[in-house]
Amino acid sequence: MHNEDKRAASQRAVNVLLTSPFDEDHLQLRTIFRHSNWHPHGARTRAEALEFLQETSAPVVICECELQDGTWKDMLSQLVLLQRPPLLVVTSRFADERLWSEVLNLGAYNVLAKPLNGKEVFHVVSLASLLWNRQWEQPRELALTA
Repeated sequence: MHNEDKRAASQRAVNVLLTSPFDEDHLQLRTIFRHSNWHPHGARTRAEALEFLQETSAPVVICECELQDGTWKDMLSQLVLLQRPPLLVVTSRFADERLWSEVLNLGAYNVLAKPLNGKEVFHVVSLASLLWNRQWEQPRELALTA
């Protein structure tokens, strides 16, 4: 990839999906990413999130611990069925060691405590996206050059 192509790719909008029934979470995420190349999308339920992901690729899904139509575990079990599954970050007002351990042991990426801290959200989502890109984009680039 040429330098100009790399620069253009790094400036492209990157989708992140927030699944939360709480208006304040959606507002916070839009505020956190307003001056970045992240393009936040919102869903209120697991069903809405999965419908969005059928149409649009997002490397990271941020999901409230408890949703109207399930939990973060239900979300994770459905994300892994997607062709290029996004990494899951769980949010909770009650983020503790038990939740963090369970999230990591079951295969989600990380936990964010609420209220959301802008720097922490940006850091976690950026690292998750880099990992996702390594998993899904590099193999495709290698196949194209082979």
